[in-house]
Order: sequence, then structure tokens, then C-alpha cells
Amino acid sequence: MRALLGVVGACALLVLTGAAPAVAADGDGKGDQDFTIEDSRITESSGLAASHQHPGIYWTHNDQDTGSYLYAVDSGTGKTVARITLAGVGQQRDVEAISIGPDNQIYVGDIGDNDGVSWPYVWIYQLPEPKKLVDQTIRAKQYVVKYTDGSRDAESMIVHPKTGRVYIIDKQEDGGHLYEGPAKLSTSGTNVFKPTTAVDLWATDAAFSPDGQHLAVRGYFGGIWYDWNGGDLKKEGRLSVPLGQGESVSYSADGTKLMLGSEGEGSEVVAQDAPGGGGSSGSSSGGGSSAQGGSGDGGGGNGTVKVGALAVAAVVAVVFGFRRLLRPRR
Repeated sequence: MRALLGVVGACALLVLTGAAPAVAADGDGKGDQDFTIEDSRITESSGLAASHQHPGIYWTHNDQDTGSYLYAVDSGTGKTVARITLAGVGQQRDVEAISIGPDNQIYVGDIGDNDGVSWPYVWIYQLPEPKKLVDQTIRAKQYVVKYTDGSRDAESMIVHPKTGRVYIIDKQEDGGHLYEGPAKLSTSGTNVFKPTTAVDLWATDAAFSPDGQHLAVRGYFGGIWYDWNGGDLKKEGRLSVPLGQGESVSYSADGTKLMLGSEGEGSEVVAQDAPGGGGSSGSSSGGGSSAQGGSGDGGGGNGTVKVGALAVAAVVAVVFGFRRLLRPRR
């Protein structure tokens, strides 16, 4: 189903805009250029996070895999330089997000519910980012998570880079909510997340700027960037995103770029200037990623692309409709 969605998006884009698929440029190893994930084991890259200790390295994962793995991908070559096996966790269900918090701690969100199972709880895993990039096994902490208002599908999990607090954004076609976790997660008992503010997007991933001042949220056909404002989100502008099955977003380590990834084997990660300076000391502007005007999820400035995005959205809606009809009763 995920592969079908990607094909639908790509085909609709070609037919409606006459455009050829973009070819990613070679990365320069600094994490601020386009690159293509070359590892054939990575077929459903659903999350992306810039390494804090290894310049130019991005962590990713499949949403479903033969085991609990993280992949360290060199943005200069697109090649995997290390695969981490998570020990101490159960059989993963639907891993959708990855984020790095204070003290170089990696958080992994096993928070998806694509098949509408309505899990009574989901999981978050935590492990230290390794100092050496070699294939290895690392023991992780496993946290049980519930929501105050019942089970839900989610693909966005973020960790504030200053406070270490974990947040989740649920995935709703008409917009979801930011859910706040406890100040500190506990391995004993249940960690309850509560909704705090609306997010006006069908969210597939999100990322904090390195200084924690901005929050970028992406969907299939567009994105929004917010002033974090202590968690009381203030919408600042829209993001244009590559069309297709957009699944991931990360700021580069220096905060000057937004890195936008897609799902599928040989998937591309596209770099755009981070809006609002990206929370770094550089002078980057939002010109490359902030779309002016427009409404809805897309918000792009090109009318043809808007029409294409709407058409893709319509096709996706039909596909999801058939999926619901064909889903076996549980």
C-alpha cells in the first residue's frame, strides 16, 4: 500500500506537470545538500534525524523491518555507514519517527497505527547515539505511551533539544493535535500524553530547530513552520515539499537547512533553506522553503503544481477509500 501511494504520487505529478523526476545532487558530507539513500535494505524510510556527533550523518529507519534497526546514512555518499540493532525492546509494530534530544540521546517512535488496529498503547525507545559508527547492538529503554483521549495513529514524534520533553503529533486528515508527554519519561508504568494545541496539517513528520525555537511539520503535499512559543504554537508560514509520499523531515545539524525525505527504495532527501533562519547563527532565509500565499496543505506558489497536488490528493483519497473497504474485519 505504501509503495502504491508513492507510485500514484509520482505518476500523477508526471502526467499533470510534465516534469521529470528530480535527480538528487551529490551531497558534500555536511548535511546541507540533496542525497539519495542507496541502501537496498531501507525501503520505507519513515523518519530522519541529523546526527549530533557525526557531521553529515542522518539516522533513519524503516517503518516495518525484520528487526529493530537504525541506519546511519552518510549524506555525502548516500551510503549506510552503520546499522544499529536495538536490544531490550519488544517486537516493533509501526516505527514512524526518530528524534535526537539533549545529551545525544536518540528517541524512536513506534507510534504508528496505519492499519487502524487501535493499539491501547504505543512505545518510544531511547538509546545513546554511538560515538563510533560501526554495526553494533545497543540496549535501549522502552517507554509505554498512552493518550488521554484514546488510541490514535501518529507519525510525528519530536524531542525538545533544550528540555528533553517528548511530544507527538497525531495524523488526522483534517488536522491533528500536539500531544505533550510528561516532563520525564518513565520505564515503570505508563507515560500519558495529553493534547495541548491544534496542528493544521495531515502530519507525517515534524522536527525542532536546533535551538528549539521553531517547529517544522510536514505532510504529503505541504508543510507549516511554527514559532514554538513555549508550546503555544504560532503559525509563521508554509513550507513547500517535494510531491510524492513525503514521510520525513529534519533540520540539518547547523539549523540552516530542512531535509525532506520520502519513502521507497532509493528514496531522495531534498535540502531546502530553513525558514526563519532555522534557529542557527547563520544568515539563511526561508526563501527556499516558505511558500507565499495560497491555502490548504500545499500552499505552493506555482499554480500547475497546486493543481497537480490536488489531483494527487484526490487519487490518494480514492486509494485510501479502497483500502478501507478491503481491510479485513478485526
